[in-house]
Order: sequence, then structure tokens, then C-alpha cells
Amino acid sequence: MYIAQQLKEKNIAEYLLYMWQVEDILRAHHLDPDELKQNYLAQFRATEETEKEMEEWYSHLIRMMKEEGIQEGGHLQINRNIILWLTDLHNQLLQSSKFPFYTAAYYKALPYIVELRNKGDKKDVSELENCFDALYGVMLLRLQHKPISDETAKAVADITKLLAMLSDYYKQDKAGELKFE
Repeated sequence: MYIAQQLKEKNIAEYLLYMWQVEDILRAHHLDPDELKQNYLAQFRATEETEKEMEEWYSHLIRMMKEEGIQEGGHLQINRNIILWLTDLHNQLLQSSKFPFYTAAYYKALPYIVELRNKGDKKDVSELENCFDALYGVMLLRLQHKPISDETAKAVADITKLLAMLSDYYKQDKAGELKFE
């Protein structure tokens, strides 16, 4: 909860990946608040007040996941909205001549994005969602201490650079500091 708040202000890409991880943690605990409390939240040894806030936050997310019918897979609407906002910003950045470094980063990552789209089963999602899927998948592999090929590492580095730039522009845009023309 507190990590999510900090990430949302600091780096929207990291926030989104974190929230996807939270969704998976909730699914791993069968969207059961009691199971989550006993097997996950207990490890944090928080104060009584913080523990109550955490339980409420996670319970709220569980309710949302059930209401949105994403118990088995998919992402919360609040997280899908972020992808939509980022996609809109991404397109604006690419259409403007004021952001050549972003455009260059995009074209550097584009071959990997095309390859991801061709290999994956999610051809109907945005390029950015494919990028996030790739980063999330590599994050899971690393958590499992599984090897990552050199080619995958190169792709992830270029995609990470693109999403880091997009996150910076998102932050500027939210602060009213980004001017397109």
C-alpha cells in the first residue's frame, strides 16, 4: 500500500508492475482476505494501525477484482486505465517533433516490440502493454532465479529505457510541465 503510493508519485511504470504483482499475490491467496492476512501480511510486523490500513487496502483490491471478474487473470480497470493514459501520452510524444530522444528510444525498442507481438498471444493489446508484459515476465523469471538470454536482456534494457522516459514524461505531464507544441 505505502509502496504503491510512493511508486505512483515517483515512477508510474514501476507502480504498474508493482500493482500487477499485487494482483498475482492476491490470486495466489485465492482472493481470500483471511488467507492473505495469515500468510502474507503477517510477515510485515506492522503497527496495529498500519496493519488495519493494509488489510483494508488489500480487501478493497480483492473486492474490485471479484467485481471486475478477474479472479483468474487480467488486470484491474484502474491499472488498465494507466496503460490507456500512457498509450495516449506515448502517441502524443511520437507525434511531436519536440521529443526526438523519446522517438529514438521507441524506434530502438520497436524491433523487440514487434517480435513480442508476433510471439505472444496478446495481439489485441497496445504496444506498451506488450512492453509491460515483457518486463513483468522477466521480473518473474528473475524472482525464480531462472536464466535470461542475452538477447532478452538486451530487449529488456531497451524497453526499460523507453518506459523510464515515458514515466518521466508522465510525471511532467501530471505536473502540467509538459508542452507538446
